[in-house]
Amino acid sequence: MKSELLDQTVIVFSSRSANEGFARAAAACFAARLDPTLDELADVKTAVSEAVTNAIVHAYPDRLGKVTMRLRLYAGNVLEVQIKDSGVGIPDVEKAREPLYTTGNEERSGMGFTIMESFMDSLKVRSAVGKGTAVTMRKRFARRAGAAG
Repeated sequence: MKSELLDQTVIVFSSRSANEGFARAAAACFAARLDPTLDELADVKTAVSEAVTNAIVHAYPDRLGKVTMRLRLYAGNVLEVQIKDSGVGIPDVEKAREPLYTTGNEERSGMGFTIMESFMDSLKVRSAVGKGTAVTMRKRFARRAGAAG
């Protein structure tokens, strides 16, 4: 059974590294309506940061491109975040999801997907070479005593 969609927004930005902070802040503001704890909010910000950084660094290695962030709130205190690009794509998603695997330079840890997976309740990655990648993450926030809703 699909949860009821309560609200959504879409933000499109260029693949500039400065926009990673913007995406983190926008996701946190949107998620704040679910009355998350500071730890829950930090988890979302960290996962969004990793997903957006992957799109900026790996999807468009030699040019600027477009990154789309879709945020959705569902009944049951669930936040869904999708980070999508139209970049080079991932030839082997399973390999890319392995800890320490990276196609970046020696400055990259290869832990992006592992971090996203550890901070969110679910992580789905769809990709097609030459067409781009979509990373969809979900997190259910605990209901706090006295919280509205």
